[in-house]
Amino acid sequence: MFDALKVKNEVVQWIRDWFALNGPGCNGVVAISGGKDSSIVAALLVEALGKDKVIGVLLPRNVQPDIDMSYGICEFLGIKYYEVNIGPAADAVEAGLRQALGEDAVTKQSIVNLPPRLRMSVTYAVSQCLNGRVANTCNLSEDYVGYATRYGDGAGDFGPISRLTVQEVKAIGRVLGLPDKYVDKVPSDGLQEKTDEDNLGFTYAVLDRYIREGVIDDPATKERIDHLHKINAFKLKYMDCFEYDPE
Repeated sequence: MFDALKVKNEVVQWIRDWFALNGPGCNGVVAISGGKDSSIVAALLVEALGKDKVIGVLLPRNVQPDIDMSYGICEFLGIKYYEVNIGPAADAVEAGLRQALGEDAVTKQSIVNLPPRLRMSVTYAVSQCLNGRVANTCNLSEDYVGYATRYGDGAGDFGPISRLTVQEVKAIGRVLGLPDKYVDKVPSDGLQEKTDEDNLGFTYAVLDRYIREGVIDDPATKERIDHLHKINAFKLKYMDCFEYDPE
């Protein structure tokens, strides 16, 4: 049985210990999408560091239909936040790619992954300007099947929820006292019309049960999850390096 209160307290202490070692006096910086993961990570940082040491970064691409959720969680937590529109940069880079490579060479996935990488670049720029350390907001479920952009939302200096499944993260959100609309918001990357679960082809509840219990009812879904886990395993490593032995 998952003890959300106990784990929440352990994560909060882990954050404090991490900052004491890796960033004494630094601010916790988190890109705020308005979804459950960034909302819950921001709330954990507030409890660990105090609201005056937490900074939110809002990163719409031109118009973000649900940006009120991002404003709302920052105001609920009482944290300072900054908004940077990545639209002009994303549009310019996309146009440059098409001009340089040709329309036929530019893949849909490269365009989908471009905004998350630009968002992380801006988050790091804000962090560097404001004496910060950047929180990764990915959870174990997403990471297990590679549902994160390498050097985009998959980046960060520390990961408070990286070893917790979606169901466990949501349980922590509840004991943190977050409103249900943040904890239960339908997961979406905000870049495509489909939800995360539509794109994956299975629900996080099914995935989480498989991760924690090794149980899954549909053989085809098991095969898909295993395949995604295998082909995306490299995303969870920093990078492979040639090991030179001077001897």
